[in-house]
Amino acid sequence: MSDATKRPVAVIAFGGNALLRPQDHGTQEEQFTLAWKATRWLVEIIHRGYELVIVHGNGPQVGNIMIQVEEAVTKIPPQSLDVCVAQTQGSMGYMLANQLRNRFNEEELDKEIAAVLTEVVVDQHDPAFENPSKPVGPYFTSYRANLLMQEAGWQMVEDAGRGWRKVVPSPKPREILGAALYRQLVHQGAVLIAGGGGGIPVYRDVGGYYRGVEAVIDKDYVASILAQDLDADLFIVLTQVPMVAENFGRPNQRWLRTLPVTKARQMLESNQFPPGSMGPKIQAAVEFVETTGKEVLITDDEHLKRALRREAGTFIVPDGQLETAPREA
Repeated sequence: MSDATKRPVAVIAFGGNALLRPQDHGTQEEQFTLAWKATRWLVEIIHRGYELVIVHGNGPQVGNIMIQVEEAVTKIPPQSLDVCVAQTQGSMGYMLANQLRNRFNEEELDKEIAAVLTEVVVDQHDPAFENPSKPVGPYFTSYRANLLMQEAGWQMVEDAGRGWRKVVPSPKPREILGAALYRQLVHQGAVLIAGGGGGIPVYRDVGGYYRGVEAVIDKDYVASILAQDLDADLFIVLTQVPMVAENFGRPNQRWLRTLPVTKARQMLESNQFPPGSMGPKIQAAVEFVETTGKEVLITDDEHLKRALRREAGTFIVPDGQLETAPREA
């Protein structure tokens, strides 16, 4: 595809709950069904004239793999967290690619799909390694937790009434390996599925070799970097709410249709957005807008089609761009 005919690129990030909800049993049949439903709103991005890049979360899926690892630990050697993340990239990438192909066949769309294993470089001296805080995997009894802390060197925290869980670092991503190849795939018109679960965390040792590490990378930060690497025209972050709100959940809550990037950063710094939910999404959005001068759309899947027509959702935009009046979601 020549530069003259190059279509704009949209990167969309959504959580692993899109394919495995808390109320589900976790079967692969359920996940295939939810992947098919997801293709309904994913294909809307293509219909709006964009090349499509997908970054998915993997929280529920990697948690289930770690439960499988623990249950089989006396029969099969355990796997490290980076390998578990790679497994979810493969399985979820397959499910999404498979159902996208079915959707394309149904709508007679001629598109190739590439689901890729994505390694993401982190700094082994990131402060997050000094303070692991991200709970992952199953709950353990006090006895088992103490054994794992002593024998495996795990760091664990107690969740009152539920048991003990392993905690791992959540360092910031520094570089996505293979970005040049991803650009070629997207510019040739392929749908790209990459950075699943925030990517497989690796660091570069003193000898220049890449090593996997027990860590979890936030998928929204990785999606932001990937969007920058691909020179994306639009970065879409799907959430559980239709729009970004000021004073969310309070009597003076106000929905925001357009949010200038400086205002978004000020709201972030004044703790308007919790670190465990909306915070990383806003931070990732701010970094993309400040770096590229382009827009970020934040909405939920129900409103995505209308948001792509600029009739719903919140757009985080460069300063000086016209701000529209708040509206009800």
